Amino acid sequence: MPPSPGDLMVLRSLFRNARSADDAKSASSPAPPTGAGARTFMADPSLATISGEWLFDQAHSTIGFAARHAMVTRVRGSFTDFDGWLLLDGERPERSGAGVVVRAATVDTRVAQRDRHLCSADFLDVERYPTIDFRSTCIEQVGEDRFRMTGALTVKGRTHPITIDLLYTGLVVDAFGVERIGFDGTAVVNRSQWDLTWNAKLETGGLMVSEKIELEFDISAIRVP
Repeated sequence: MPPSPGDLMVLRSLFRNARSADDAKSASSPAPPTGAGARTFMADPSLATISGEWLFDQAHSTIGFAARHAMVTRVRGSFTDFDGWLLLDGERPERSGAGVVVRAATVDTRVAQRDRHLCSADFLDVERYPTIDFRSTCIEQVGEDRFRMTGALTVKGRTHPITIDLLYTGLVVDAFGVERIGFDGTAVVNRSQWDLTWNAKLETGGLMVSEKIELEFDISAIRVP
């Protein structure tokens, strides 16, 4: 379903602030390099159709993660409550931007006891840090339908850069006449950077939870009129 009027007001405010910040940054940035050392990638003309403002459709999007458990298996989880926005420029992808706010307490690994532990001070400490935030700082087109997004991820009050590899999966008009755009994304991070350091040693050697966490994104976004 289309976003509500209240959602649109909040979203447009975020977009205005983001675009103003981007424009100010662009104005103060040096010109792109030229000559033999310059790296360029010409945007596909069809990507011009994706330009505009987009709001994540929570019901059809997934923000997930996976970690090795006891060295031998992979445990997957996701967050069930989040807001996200995209400000896309298909002709100049480097001018695009994105932001996500995740309600940390909505972590879901399908095991209630494990979810409570993840919400505790051992991990996300959701009482003190209720949200996980991401803001893009750089977007680069690296293939016909592939992009690389760098941004600042804040967890437990600590902010570090991450890089997300994105696949553009297409733009459609759904049965309700709403334009939708899709992206799949992946990233790998070391959780200790955000003070997510709890672990337990196994009797056979090794640790209960891997340090490396795989982040997984399956995003469906709705165009803002």
